[in-house]
Amino acid sequence: MSQTEQILSQLPGDVLGGLRKADQFWQALREDTAPVPNVIKESPEALGSVDWDVVICGGTLGILLGAALQYRGWRVALLERGLLRGRDQEWNISRQELEVFLELGLLSEAELQQAIATEYNPARVSFHEGPDFWIRDVLNIGVDPVFLLETLKSKFLAAGGKLFEQTAFEGAVVHPDGIFVEAAGGLKTRLLVDAMGNFSPIVRQARNGEKPEGVCVVVGSCAQGFPHNETGDLLVSFTPIENQCQYFWEAFPARDGRTTYLFSYLDADPERPSLEFFFDEYLRLLPQYQNVELSQLQFQRALFGFFPSYRQSPGRSPWNRILPVGDSSGNQSPVSFGGFGAMVRHLQRLTEGTHEALTSDTLSRNALAKLQPYQPNIAITWLFQRAMSVEISQELTANQINQLLTAVFQAMEQLGDDVLRPFLQDVVQFSGLSKTLLLTSFTKLGCVLPVIPQVGITTLLDWMIHYINLGLYASLSPVAQLMTPLAKTLPPVAQYYYHRWLDALIYGSGSDYK
Repeated sequence: MSQTEQILSQLPGDVLGGLRKADQFWQALREDTAPVPNVIKESPEALGSVDWDVVICGGTLGILLGAALQYRGWRVALLERGLLRGRDQEWNISRQELEVFLELGLLSEAELQQAIATEYNPARVSFHEGPDFWIRDVLNIGVDPVFLLETLKSKFLAAGGKLFEQTAFEGAVVHPDGIFVEAAGGLKTRLLVDAMGNFSPIVRQARNGEKPEGVCVVVGSCAQGFPHNETGDLLVSFTPIENQCQYFWEAFPARDGRTTYLFSYLDADPERPSLEFFFDEYLRLLPQYQNVELSQLQFQRALFGFFPSYRQSPGRSPWNRILPVGDSSGNQSPVSFGGFGAMVRHLQRLTEGTHEALTSDTLSRNALAKLQPYQPNIAITWLFQRAMSVEISQELTANQINQLLTAVFQAMEQLGDDVLRPFLQDVVQFSGLSKTLLLTSFTKLGCVLPVIPQVGITTLLDWMIHYINLGLYASLSPVAQLMTPLAKTLPPVAQYYYHRWLDALIYGSGSDYK
């Protein structure tokens, strides 16, 4: 029996079975054998009257937007295939990002404080044979998902929202004047919001089973018995390239132990190893990483998954009246896990934008696409993802990725927190990026040049386009904001399009960073 089998079989529930089920999906993705769903159909006939303004599929993160829209007075129904309950493992985020819950009136100051389960400082960034970089107040807050979702659920219901638990989304028919959702006996709505995540059947149908160009594989656990440590790790590697992978690690203090993750950036090549293999690697290297013997640890839970990303993101819905949000939309950075952090970052603009779309009845696919626009500061991170991954047939020097990342972070540390902190929170800004590239090229050109053959000329040229666009967005954003008072004189539809253009410039340039 392997260490993975031994440890996971001791945890409550069929965790080992869950890992192997996820592995079957991962194998089907690599081998391109996963079936393409057919859950959305279209009808030219009018639907007639509707019962809901918005139906949201996927309650775990959908409740964030659902509660915000219900507070705006819209009739919102929320579907959740299981029970709407947060996981036991905290969601890590930075404190200033949580302010949106206060701004939208979803939580009081006291409730927000109660939602914070853990807080630590500082956090480390470190790469094999390089120095440690320490930073404060980045992803140092652990939010209690159970309390947060239960609070939002109670407020959603008290405001008149309708929650359908144990109710799976089965399909929907798009009509010219609404959508018929096949769930809970049939729901008629003006707008369907897809918050079902990376593997939403709606997204898989929209992409026609397209294979992702990038994948982040993650395994980990929460355990007790570690040496006392009140610091965290944001991005750490302590090994060279192994198994055509560069292993990265994260660690966070948790309420009931310490959470540690191993993750790696890959493509979906059929020869890539299984999740169970990565869990074996995690357990093999964890003692070295945390200076502890496995026999000293009491494992509380195991974590595993994989997160696909596509160069053409956000995805475009081919249907009217369907809006993908969160990981369903693909608006997260390919170097991040997306999920809670990405949803919270965009919650304000999604709430305002959806409210305006409903008010002006601007619900065509082209109009809703403005709510998930092209953002050059996200598109630009494709080069970073490629620079941290190794193709199956590629030959790199064992420490090439570590040396490059050490050089980049040395430059950012020298340039100061105004450059380093946004980058660690998945916000790329033109000024900080340009300064980092310039300084790294002058001081560590030998680390930069090998990136060109590693990522390829096509990827590099594509990146240059996004880099130029990032500069244009950064230049236009303050000018567009000056025009905002004039927009108030426009009719509702024109206001909707103006505000979406403004949001695209602000978020696409990283100007939303506080």
